[in-house]
Amino acid sequence: MWNQLWFLYSRTETYGSCRSGTGRGGCMMSIPRTLTSRVTTSLMQGWQQLQAFLSSSRDVTGHDVVIGRQLASRLTRDFLPGHVWLVGAGPGDLSMLSMGVYAALKVADVIVYDRLVSDAILAEVPVTTERYYVGKSAGHHSVPQAQIETKLIELAERGLRVLRLKGGDPFVFGRGGEELMHLLEAGVPCKVLPGITAAAGCAASTSIPLTYRGIAQSCRFITGHLQEGKEGLDLSQWYQPSQTLVFYMGLAQAGAIAAKLMSEGAASDLPVAIVERGSQPDQKVWETTLEQLESTIQQHGCQSPALLIVGEVVALRQKLMACRSEVVTAAV
Repeated sequence: MWNQLWFLYSRTETYGSCRSGTGRGGCMMSIPRTLTSRVTTSLMQGWQQLQAFLSSSRDVTGHDVVIGRQLASRLTRDFLPGHVWLVGAGPGDLSMLSMGVYAALKVADVIVYDRLVSDAILAEVPVTTERYYVGKSAGHHSVPQAQIETKLIELAERGLRVLRLKGGDPFVFGRGGEELMHLLEAGVPCKVLPGITAAAGCAASTSIPLTYRGIAQSCRFITGHLQEGKEGLDLSQWYQPSQTLVFYMGLAQAGAIAAKLMSEGAASDLPVAIVERGSQPDQKVWETTLEQLESTIQQHGCQSPALLIVGEVVALRQKLMACRSEVVTAAV
């Protein structure tokens, strides 16, 4: 860009107190020397400032930083030593991470993260940041919840800026409320930043709208994994016509979930989508019915993390994907 500007200004001749140059259109221009000098100086200063900004907006690996340093500073100005931020990392796709959470990743002294935080998001954490993995899966808790809460308090008491990084949203089946309660009772200053919950992220990445006029007027999130020591499922009425149900952590209980819904009046051919690792590059989706749900999971060896989306909206997926394909083809 600067070379082009310099070329235009270098094609000038001096006539008394003015410079005259030929523009690209062939017309003559007459520019006072003082104005030319000021414009040239301003352009040079602007170019130098742009170069300085580009240099300062690159991290140690040479990748462009998504948000500028000044914005990151404003977003995290209350992230002080000795504070804990409970934040949601979303379903895994980096583009679904909020600006506030991204900025906090860059300034935290230590992160305490779960199994559901994707590699793409962890790659954005500076290499100098201290890390603690406290992941859990159904029936396998690498670190007990009480120990996690104790660790968060200890790190805060060391005067560190502690980022508790959770998959999805901390307050949607993420035990964020429990951790917040323990931290506040211990006198630790806290802040919560929400994340895109798995249901919303998976719905977007699979082209399954959770609500749709005339088909589903409401949506309900249900956990298929009860508190440790308790058996069975939530005994409340689940099935309602014109409602979408999303089951978190429901693979292991899929047979019981399907049986309960059919006993409440749901049709055996009610559409169900199984979404494994939703929004991530290796996302997998299987469409089935309530009656075939358990056998579909067994046949394909579906693995956690996965969601079950139940309702007539699932049947819209193929039509929406066909429309998307037509749009892409037309664009090409």
